[in-house]
Amino acid sequence: MAAPESVIEIGSTGVRLLVAELTSDRKQNVLDRSDMPLALGKDVFTSGQISQETQNQLISILRRFAEQLKGWGISPLDVSCIATSAFRDASNRDPIMDRIQVQTGFRVHIVDGIEENKLMYIAVSESIKDQPVELKNEDTVILVVGGSTTEIMMMSDGKMAGVHSLRLGTVRIDQQIRNQTSSYSDIQRYVQDSINNTKGSLESELNLSEVKQFLAVGADMTLAALLVGRPISTFLWEINKEDFAEFTKDIQEYTVDECVARFKIDYSEAETLQVSLLIYNLFLHLTKAERILVPETNIRNGVILSKISDDNEELQEEFNTQIVASAKNLLRKYHGDENHAECVRMISTKIYDTLKTEIGLVDHARTLLETAAILHDIGSFIRYDNHNLHSYYVIRNSEIFGLSRNDNQIVAQIAKYHKGSLVPQDDESYQMMPRPDRMTILKLTAILRIADALDRGHIQKFS
Repeated sequence: MAAPESVIEIGSTGVRLLVAELTSDRKQNVLDRSDMPLALGKDVFTSGQISQETQNQLISILRRFAEQLKGWGISPLDVSCIATSAFRDASNRDPIMDRIQVQTGFRVHIVDGIEENKLMYIAVSESIKDQPVELKNEDTVILVVGGSTTEIMMMSDGKMAGVHSLRLGTVRIDQQIRNQTSSYSDIQRYVQDSINNTKGSLESELNLSEVKQFLAVGADMTLAALLVGRPISTFLWEINKEDFAEFTKDIQEYTVDECVARFKIDYSEAETLQVSLLIYNLFLHLTKAERILVPETNIRNGVILSKISDDNEELQEEFNTQIVASAKNLLRKYHGDENHAECVRMISTKIYDTLKTEIGLVDHARTLLETAAILHDIGSFIRYDNHNLHSYYVIRNSEIFGLSRNDNQIVAQIAKYHKGSLVPQDDESYQMMPRPDRMTILKLTAILRIADALDRGHIQKFS
């Protein structure tokens, strides 16, 4: 049995701790958990900063968790301490991260939206692995509604069709409409308008009206499943579409105090429960799904599982497949030349694999090269002249499953210099990057330039 792994998540509505051990077959045995409410999101969405009072509460919670972890022989340096969207949006996040490290020993890692999607995908995939749920045969939407954002993953034939981190969170919405309205119809109209604003972009990647499988993740959905759903297995429930719609409508009439009393939940959870379920329900009704599948999992489970992903060839291969699928779908969205992209990808990886020892980069670099090869001409959608510069812009401002913000920057830089006389060394943004990233860009750009030249006429004659 491996040593216990621990994760702390600093979210919009609370700070949560998980201690678990992984068995040889990658099952998680939960050893300890704690959940402390903290109105961090309210601060950020009203003032743009985390207040001194909330900082003090956060430090106090983390000190308590440090004592709790000491009982398991786990030091703060061994803990994965992550912060999600609300913390990420705070203008004073850097000094707070420093204060946390100085006063508690925890080193905070800020998770961006796409990384959240990746971690949730790991957690969901693992939780349904042995269940009667198939991601490879049905168009699927996986939705996670949080305090600051709504994370959505769309899959077609088992491949990632699109990933988005939408600025549509329960605490964010609550703060925006608190002084404007309190009626159910007005709140529903506000949320519906917000969803409609993103619907067109989502449906350019996957026809939501044809989706038959809908997975919803989150504590609010787990509560709904316990109340109006039925268990499929120990950690998986299903809820009938109409039953869920009726339940969502009914609880809109409850006060926050009534939600606390009826459902035995914290006040902070009760404040956002109605809006949360409303978002899930409105997204559900964009699809053809007749039921919601609710796996009991979370981002903390994903963090623990991700720690073994580098040592698990099967899981790593699955990630790479989904990253490439996401890149191809982005190219398709911008009407790129898919045959040329595939040819350049093939040549690039052949060169990389042949020179792998001489290149001396980490394994993940190959995936970055594949992604850049697929997307290097995507800027032609805007204008063919100087399309490499447009490719840089499109990639920098797009969401590609499995790539962190830093990965995205590297891929964009490689695409930017795949043609022309410009070189990365003349770019100020390149010069500010860490040396390992700069070397990765130089080496992969050289390979991509050769691969692209070998199919200059876009006729795929090279073998």
